[in-house]
Amino acid sequence: MKSQRQAKILEIISMKDIETQEQLLEALQENGYFSTQATISRDIKELRIVKELTSFGTYRYTTPAKEGVGTFSTRLNTIFRECILSFDYAKNLIVIKTMPGLASAAGAAIDAMNMSVVVGTLAGDDTVLVVMRDNNAAATFCGEIKSLLG
Repeated sequence: MKSQRQAKILEIISMKDIETQEQLLEALQENGYFSTQATISRDIKELRIVKELTSFGTYRYTTPAKEGVGTFSTRLNTIFRECILSFDYAKNLIVIKTMPGLASAAGAAIDAMNMSVVVGTLAGDDTVLVVMRDNNAAATFCGEIKSLLG
């Protein structure tokens, strides 16, 4: 029963935004799984479910990203969507303005992608300077940022 309930929890949080344990408990009950809040709390801990910030400024339960190929790009996508205020480039230099305190996270995410066209990054509190190998690489990367932000 426990493994079935936990599988249903994972299915529910992948299908809809669940903000609280109470909402999760109600969703489980709608699917025929009757449990207590304490049991749900233990399930969340065992499944390593975490809360993430949504684009609407609310939180939802989700499973943590698996370490591997897409992890850095996933982190970069999340960081960019949540904290980038503006960006522009001049020749081979890109300047990215972020919310206060988040520039180092954006710079670290870019560095971690190990892109051969990136020479390096320099981050302050709310600004990241990205040094690219050439002008075309800077323009292409800015285009990727623009499409990422929508």
